[in-house]
Amino acid sequence: MPDRGKIDTDTFDAVIAPHLGARRDDVTLGPQHGVDFGVLSIDESALVVATDPISILPALGFERAGRLALDIVLTDVAVSGIAPTHATVSLSLPPEMSDDELGQTWRGMADHAENLGVSIVSGHTARYEGVEYSWVGGATALGVGDPDDIVRPDGANPGDAIVLATGPGAETAGLFGTLFPEALDLPAETVATAQERVTDIRGVADATTAAAAGDLTAMHDATEGGVVGGLAEMATGADVTFAVEREAAPVQPGVEAVCDGIDVDPWTVTSAGSLLITAPPSAAEDVVAALESRGTPAAIIGSVRDAGSQSPGVVLDGERVEPPASDPAWDAMARLQRTT
Repeated sequence: MPDRGKIDTDTFDAVIAPHLGARRDDVTLGPQHGVDFGVLSIDESALVVATDPISILPALGFERAGRLALDIVLTDVAVSGIAPTHATVSLSLPPEMSDDELGQTWRGMADHAENLGVSIVSGHTARYEGVEYSWVGGATALGVGDPDDIVRPDGANPGDAIVLATGPGAETAGLFGTLFPEALDLPAETVATAQERVTDIRGVADATTAAAAGDLTAMHDATEGGVVGGLAEMATGADVTFAVEREAAPVQPGVEAVCDGIDVDPWTVTSAGSLLITAPPSAAEDVVAALESRGTPAAIIGSVRDAGSQSPGVVLDGERVEPPASDPAWDAMARLQRTT
């Protein structure tokens, strides 16, 4: 199992999956590796639920950090094709966080929730000894909608087109450019450009836009493991091959420079806010147009193929690639923290 980040499939299958409490008929989709949400059936509606940790990075500014933290949680519901409607937030704060800093963080969360039509319905807020930034709690997002509108990450079909929104590595470039500007040994202008990538993390709005634009077969957020990791989860779940070309992908300014500077591949590092979508080709073109109309770069980067006699997975530029066992950004973060 990786020392940092999400547990691997073997650990999930051995430890988590066999022990899920009571079996209930209203659970129509429970925990699965590579699926960010669960689904409950309530009367004729679907309740989509997802839980994630809350990460607050003071270097981002507390208000922006709060907005970003909540958007990442809410995106796990939004990629289901059902817009998030409610959230609960539990904050376990470091003792040094002041009331003013808490207020800024909370305003960032609450204002973002209001803009998205999300109501915060419950929570817990406290300071505890031993807590350090950035992991300061957790949140649960919920969305209520029509079961027929649900899009799963494992629904891709041969012949579908593959859409990538925002592009690889934007989150990593934005965060490292903000947290370690001097350690990157890059021109100040390049670092400033990379720092702007934090604003590219708009997963909820992009996911709801994509779901409304076309008949999607699958949707996923490229978090730990990056674009390659997300594609691999989708392909494995659907028992297909994803054939992708690097040159077709949108790549945001500053991403390649920062990723080169920290010696990581932008395709394999955490890329929250970068959506992976499959749909029939005509619908995929509609999705790209809808995303670009709201200012989000997007492109068709490949196609879904029958796996045939081969195991399902990802073919990048004609070569089979495997997802990283652990997100390389974790090691890069630890390395820079030791030297700064």
